[in-house]
Amino acid sequence: LAFLVDSQHVYQTFEDIVNSVDELSVYRNTGLERVQRLETDIEFMVNEFGLERPTVGKPGLEYAEVIRNLGTPGTIPEFLCHFYNFYFAHTAGGRMIGKQMAALLLNKKTLEFYKWDGDLNEIKARVKNDIEEMVAQWSREEKNRCVAETAGAFQGGGALNSYLSGGQSPH
Repeated sequence: LAFLVDSQHVYQTFEDIVNSVDELSVYRNTGLERVQRLETDIEFMVNEFGLERPTVGKPGLEYAEVIRNLGTPGTIPEFLCHFYNFYFAHTAGGRMIGKQMAALLLNKKTLEFYKWDGDLNEIKARVKNDIEEMVAQWSREEKNRCVAETAGAFQGGGALNSYLSGGQSPH
């Protein structure tokens, strides 16, 4: 449950920035948005299993702060690196993890977090194309800044995934 709560907090940060920065408007309402679906799953887990909704833990708070700091004009290449890696990692390995968790813990119920409206491959192709079109307009320096942010993107997403292995305290 802590993984879902922290993930929702990070996705909310991404969505808030995309919705408030005009340069990122192409990434609004793509079909990859997860906040509402995560809310449905969190409510399900709380009600179904009598759990208390946890507060956002340290991994979610810290990664959301990193994203917030990058979500400003002048840091769009760095932000887009995180956006791409976080959203696309979830659509790949995240789906596999979701199936395993559903089988092990949820009587094979697939959480809404792992569902999309429409063909996921088509959604991903559209968003990837939009990213490639934006990147094609960047200078070499902006492209280098984006690439240099990759390790930070994996670190932020990986911190959230550590909940799934029990390797991270939520606070």
